[in-house]
Amino acid sequence: MPVIRDREIGIFFWAEPDADATVRAVKSCGVVSGQLGVDGSVALSDETAARWKEALRRHDFHLFTVFAAYEGESYADIPTVQRTVGFIPRETRAAREVRTRQVIDFAAALGVKSFGCHVGCIPSDRSHPDYRDVLELVRRVADYAATYGMTFCLETGQEPAEELLAFFEDADRGNLKINFDPANMVLYGSGEPIAAFRLLRRHVASCHGKDGDWPDPTRPGSLGVEKPLGEGSVNIPKFMATLRETGFTGPICVESGVHGEEQRWQALARAVKILESLR
Repeated sequence: MPVIRDREIGIFFWAEPDADATVRAVKSCGVVSGQLGVDGSVALSDETAARWKEALRRHDFHLFTVFAAYEGESYADIPTVQRTVGFIPRETRAAREVRTRQVIDFAAALGVKSFGCHVGCIPSDRSHPDYRDVLELVRRVADYAATYGMTFCLETGQEPAEELLAFFEDADRGNLKINFDPANMVLYGSGEPIAAFRLLRRHVASCHGKDGDWPDPTRPGSLGVEKPLGEGSVNIPKFMATLRETGFTGPICVESGVHGEEQRWQALARAVKILESLR
């Protein structure tokens, strides 16, 4: 296993068909660790797990977290996110709970100790039926992850930090944690990211290195725009300084929505260098 430092800089990347080539490409960006995203199209067979386990071993690469994404999700705008993402849509909730357990099993087969996902836009009304149902589902997922000694990380951004904190208190699970994405706070217009991090700090296990600008106020329901790291509204230098100041020692994994094979890897490598300079 590679040596992992405090505030290790890694990369979030998706599980593509060629596990060996994918890990090799990620490592070429100057990292030895990261987080793996598994979308709903990936067949989670024993063979798939064996391929990924071997690729990680061959390249001496460490995975902090395996994230699940689900078929039918769309991030086109905030109303679409509210309808389609995570555990909120009632018609897909049962199937997504099954898939979630499968992804946790997959993560355990790789020896990974953390699972994560977007649970969706949790209602602000704690008496809302969807709030109660999703809360119970999150408890079940946390308990299932705990059977493997695994944490369950919720991704931030789709609700203000104060509401997420209240949800944590209601969930009351010791292995429930946060993967803090500062850009998501901006992109969803959910709150100033550094203040949000400070409020949630005691629950944060990992962070994403991502940047973006606020939604256009003249277009209600729109999402903000992701920007190259350091060029958005997060204030990445101040965010990294806050991580140090508050004693955060977990990983910071670059996440980039840049498309196109060459441009994607160039953007990731540039972002890694920026974060390393601020680490």
